Amino acid sequence: MQRDVRSGDAVFAFGDDLTIVTWNEAAEKLTGITSEEAVGRPCWEVLAGVDDDGGLICHAGCSGARLAREGWPVAARELSIRTGGGRRKVVLSTVALRDGDSSLYVHLLRNGGEAADPHDAAEPAEESALTPRQREVLKLLADGSPAKAIALRLGISETTVRNHIRSILLELGCHSQLEAVAEARRRGLVA
Repeated sequence: MQRDVRSGDAVFAFGDDLTIVTWNEAAEKLTGITSEEAVGRPCWEVLAGVDDDGGLICHAGCSGARLAREGWPVAARELSIRTGGGRRKVVLSTVALRDGDSSLYVHLLRNGGEAADPHDAAEPAEESALTPRQREVLKLLADGSPAKAIALRLGISETTVRNHIRSILLELGCHSQLEAVAEARRRGLVA
């Protein structure tokens, strides 16, 4: 069911299951993702949000959504999201609306980081889709290194490496590490 949420700012709403129920015109302009592409899909899958170090923020077990469901206030945060043409930094605010047993969660997106105008074109995917750390992890995957070896080599936890791998898979639209390496080679991201 498509709900109508009106705002001059980029807004989308989702339910307890994290499925997007509305995606407004301003969200389309900011992200380059149409409402037809977004509505009915999990918000974490559409946004694929990561922090500045490439750490996965948007995922099926999203802590922000869990806290909002439990009635806790969720502070705004800056993250890099997937757009129709690459990635873009945004500031994401979460509002929980409750009416009896029914809940609706609203994300307000504002342009963040370096771009001055939310109507500016997003960066090209080939240039900026992956963070430097994700590219480093991807290169080591392409060299045949397992997650445990990558963690030791980079001095980070294996969980962090797996989060980077999950972000890489989402960004490249792949379902396995092998497929991601092949896609990265096709795009010229790794040798």
